Amino acid sequence: MTISRDRAAWLGRHIFPNEAALRLWLARRPAIGMDVEDVVQESYAILAALDRVDHIVDPRTYLFQVAKSVVLRTLRRARIVAIDAQISVELLEVPADLPSPERVAADRQELTHVAKLIAALPARCREVFTLRKFHGLSQRATAERLGIAESTVEKHMVKALARLTDAIGRGGSGQLRSSSPRDPGAARSDDEDRDAELA
Repeated sequence: MTISRDRAAWLGRHIFPNEAALRLWLARRPAIGMDVEDVVQESYAILAALDRVDHIVDPRTYLFQVAKSVVLRTLRRARIVAIDAQISVELLEVPADLPSPERVAADRQELTHVAKLIAALPARCREVFTLRKFHGLSQRATAERLGIAESTVEKHMVKALARLTDAIGRGGSGQLRSSSPRDPGAARSDDEDRDAELA
C-alpha cells in the first residue's frame, strides 16, 4: 500500500515513537496467542488507510485502541477462542498516560534505536531533521542556517520522516532502505538539490 507523504510524516511524528511501548504492552499479554508483529503491522496499515487524522487528539491512545481492536477482531473471527485468551481480553486496557517503569525503560531503548536510525539518514536530510526536531528551529530558520530554500527543508523533513517510519514499520530492523537510482520516485542527491536551487 502506498501512503501519501503527509500521512507518512504524521505517522513518523505521532505513531512510531510509541511503537516500542505498544510492542511491550502486547508482549506482556502472551495468552492472547497473537504475533505482536502482525498486530503492529495491521495497526500501521489501518492508520495509514484512514481518510483523515486531524480529529485524533491523542495519537498514542488512538494507536493502542487500534491495536486492541485488531486483537479483538481476530479473536472474534477464530472458531475456537481459548479461555485464557478470553481472560486476556479483559487485560487489554489502554495504558494510562502516566509512564510505568517498563514504559520508561522501553522509551529509553526506543530513543537509542531512533538515534541510530537518524544517524543512518543521508547527511543533509539528517542535518535538517536534527535542526528542526532537536534544536527546535523553524522551517525558515533552518533554511537560513543551511542556505537552502524552505521548500527543500520541507522535502528533507518529509523524506526523513518517511524513511524513519518505513524502518520502524518493518519491525525496527535499524536499517534504512536506500533509494534506488533506477527508482523514478527516488529522492535526488544533495548535490542535485543544490544545483536545482541555483538554476
